[in-house]
Amino acid sequence: MRRILNILANNWLLVTTLIIGVFLRFYKLSGFTTFLGDQGRDAIILKRIVTLEHFPAIGAPTSIGQVYLGPFYYYFIAPWLLFFKFNPIGPVVGVVLFSSLYLLINYFIVKELVDKKTALISTVFLSFSSVLIELSRFSWNPNLLPLFTLLTIYFVIKSIKTNRWYFFALTGAFLSFSVQLHYLALFILPAAFIIYIGYFVKNIKQTKKLILNSSFLILNFLFFSSPLIIFDLRHQFLNTNNFLKLFQQSGTNLMTKINSLFDSFYYLNFYSFHIDLNKFLVYVLVFFLVVAYLTLIKQKSNIKIFLLFFLTTIFFMSFYSGQKHPHYFGVLYPLYYIVVAYFLSFTFDSIFGKILTMLFVFGLIFLNFQKYPYFHNPSNNQIQLAHKIAKKIYDNIDKEKFTVTALPEKYSDSTYRYFLELWKKRSIEKDSLEKADELFLVCEKRCSPIIGNPQWDIAYFAPNKIVSEWNIEGVRIYKLIR
Repeated sequence: MRRILNILANNWLLVTTLIIGVFLRFYKLSGFTTFLGDQGRDAIILKRIVTLEHFPAIGAPTSIGQVYLGPFYYYFIAPWLLFFKFNPIGPVVGVVLFSSLYLLINYFIVKELVDKKTALISTVFLSFSSVLIELSRFSWNPNLLPLFTLLTIYFVIKSIKTNRWYFFALTGAFLSFSVQLHYLALFILPAAFIIYIGYFVKNIKQTKKLILNSSFLILNFLFFSSPLIIFDLRHQFLNTNNFLKLFQQSGTNLMTKINSLFDSFYYLNFYSFHIDLNKFLVYVLVFFLVVAYLTLIKQKSNIKIFLLFFLTTIFFMSFYSGQKHPHYFGVLYPLYYIVVAYFLSFTFDSIFGKILTMLFVFGLIFLNFQKYPYFHNPSNNQIQLAHKIAKKIYDNIDKEKFTVTALPEKYSDSTYRYFLELWKKRSIEKDSLEKADELFLVCEKRCSPIIGNPQWDIAYFAPNKIVSEWNIEGVRIYKLIR
């Protein structure tokens, strides 16, 4: 007990930061978690996994381009649905726990690879980051990407520093996991390739060792990615072609790429620190980071590796010039917070620097505090609302063959379908050509017309009569027949 108290006393700032970071991720979790179409779809898949009904070989499709991810997230998070007796809050708790664990993992990794001051400052950034807190409070495959990106880079560094086969094997596995969480994780490959080329050149005389270590890395990556690879081979490289189209359609001229690069850096700062940089400052900061890397390149500090991963990743992100959503930067958040923390740590050598860093951190906390919805807004209770709507549908099902759809978001009906399937009332599968005998339409916002609506689900059913109508917390439910 005395040893534990000594550890806590010597690390009170870290412990306080971690407690607050975990609190911000769990506070009012059930009332504010997101449970929409993607979460309903995933809940159905997770339920079928844990009941041993179906084991998917592919994961969720991306929001743009219909590129399918690997199934890793489903199998990784599925046990949490079982632990919570099929309550959709289970996978959410799993994501929050791993996101909270990420704070501690970040501290120990950065402390080991860089220094204690950088580890502490970067952990403070992560703990209070509103964008990471938001992504940690609901179940979605990209939300765990910051954790898995950091672990992948850690294993890359450990593999070249220790020359041990199991770190190469772990690199291959965690690279596969990261890519299956979101394809933007592929952008860490160029930096990893550069690092390993340097490692191979340095150890060229150890040919047998190099081949063995490379084999562990490649085989592990292929093994854990095999379901997706097999899917692509069986479907004429559908995934690969759709992925490449995303970048072919994003513009090809040089100025488009340059503008996209600076846009990416602008939005990264906006999401990470809520700083609205003008174009000149964006140019200055990018130039500073490039010069910093060139200055550090001959030093032994591991921060140059983090900088290399950061610069190459954001460069390759410029090849996608579409809209930059917050979760697209899941690969960059852990890297950027570490890099910024490293440069801020130098200011601790003077009183003025310490004051400046403290003002920066307190300013960051203040700006992030404005973005915590559970302190300012009433809860939306999306899981409870979906449960109520599903119960109303359940109580009014008269036919064995029925289907459910929603307007205006046609795939948001999956949340109701999940509860109905859980209660042994499975609707006809979405977009099935099988004809249902009754249709339940959930009108989540103002939607008209009902009869004659062109949405495929409704048009294919071809209803001619509304037989019942209900209102639950502003959401209208219609029962239609032919």
